[in-house]
Amino acid sequence: MINFSLLKRICETPGAPGFEQKIRELVIQEVTPLADEVHLDAMGNVIAIKRGSERKRAMVAAHIDEISFLVTHIDDDGFIRFHTLGGFDPKTLTSQRVIIHGKKDIIGVLGTKPIHLMKPDETNKVVPIADYFIDAGMKKDHIMEWVAVGDPITRSRELIEMGDCVNGKSLDNRVSVFILLEVLRLLKNENVPYDIYATFTVQEEVGLRGAISAAHQINPDFGFGLDVTIAYDTPSAAPQEAVTKLGKGTAIKIMDGSVICDYRMVAYMKKLAVENNIQWQPEVLPAGGTDTGGLQRFGKNGSIAGAISIPLRYIHQTTEMAHKEDIQGSIDLLKLCLTKLDQHDWSFNGYKPGKQEL
Repeated sequence: MINFSLLKRICETPGAPGFEQKIRELVIQEVTPLADEVHLDAMGNVIAIKRGSERKRAMVAAHIDEISFLVTHIDDDGFIRFHTLGGFDPKTLTSQRVIIHGKKDIIGVLGTKPIHLMKPDETNKVVPIADYFIDAGMKKDHIMEWVAVGDPITRSRELIEMGDCVNGKSLDNRVSVFILLEVLRLLKNENVPYDIYATFTVQEEVGLRGAISAAHQINPDFGFGLDVTIAYDTPSAAPQEAVTKLGKGTAIKIMDGSVICDYRMVAYMKKLAVENNIQWQPEVLPAGGTDTGGLQRFGKNGSIAGAISIPLRYIHQTTEMAHKEDIQGSIDLLKLCLTKLDQHDWSFNGYKPGKQEL
């Protein structure tokens, strides 16, 4: 059974891209007892190291930021305009509560033109994000005491248990933060073959920025992305559109918009899942990227990279849903991946890649 109370704390703690202070504090608090070393780099990535028997490096990346907004303007009536930090599905924003993180936290609500006043051709269209505003229920002078241009804004939504699932904001990608912490907890008193660099990255939602910087520092031999993926398994979805299905197991990434996973890593993950009776499904995501792309390409020597993905319904909307069994399966598979690395043939048809001069 997953530790729901910890997952809830992680999901509900704010952390807009570039403003990850509070979630970073929580991660440091949770990960410090589980690692041999904990470092914080200049960008704000948290790098927790568990030392292995050999000095090869396995890097696991789970980003701590969440899709958010940034204050850009406060008009004479106190309404707030904003810029998005990460990609939003605009049709889900109407009347949703948000938290403006200024000198103190202020609750606001996303508003737009009432449907009763829309022209006939407007009612069938998705309202552009540029037409939204935030209403904090205050006049400009009062708002200006607490809020300034440049302040971050996050969604206001609690995490709840719903049937076999969990439902709330920021499961993208806080569920992966939770999974990585739980795997480190399981490995605390175990020997591992290679050094594990558990990296809690920043600014993924705006371009994989933290992962790119961290991979360059760490220069991993093996890279494991840990992120959510689309589960479009709802009514009206064609089978080929699903990508993954909720409750059908953890997903092994084959490709997304940022990466084609190393075929050796894909084979390794599949083999471990099958041999250990872990339910899994393949993931081919036509668009969108994850930290996996940064891990594969931005170490000085590149890495053998792949990803474990957690199926998610309603991704990049105001509420998201994941299945508890998929979460547990992801924990189980990642733990095996990190403990069996030295038992797999990583060569190219007998040729073993190395870090020698070319």
